[in-house]
Amino acid sequence: MRIHDVRPAPGSHARKTRRGRGLGSGLGKTAGRGQKGQKARSGAKIRPGFEGGQMPLVRRLAKRGFVNPFRVEYEVVNVGALNIFEPGTEVTPELLRNRRLVRRPLPVKILGEGELDRPLVVRAQAFSASARAKIEQAAGKAEVI
Repeated sequence: MRIHDVRPAPGSHARKTRRGRGLGSGLGKTAGRGQKGQKARSGAKIRPGFEGGQMPLVRRLAKRGFVNPFRVEYEVVNVGALNIFEPGTEVTPELLRNRRLVRRPLPVKILGEGELDRPLVVRAQAFSASARAKIEQAAGKAEVI
């Protein structure tokens, strides 16, 4: 067997559909575009939200709300999830990323849901008051980076 003998498995390679190549092809004349109109023309692209020239819904509705440009978004981890670490471990954001408790590269905030039953040294960018209390109650340390 040589390289020129190699062929795909029978039936695995479908032939390209040749649109608009005569009535016998099954997609002749209008080539599957229906009748006339904007969508039948070449290069026709109607952008999302276009309503035929009518004032779009997005522009008819009033603007509402406020987005704080200085808001800090955190990846959150509950203290209950920290029980996977051995007692005395120094828990850092890098360690949390390695263990897949944190996915995105954002600052980490520890929240107080769940119970902690082992002493840990937890280092993060922020702690809730209840999380700090639970870590210290378990003879651990909560350190802000």
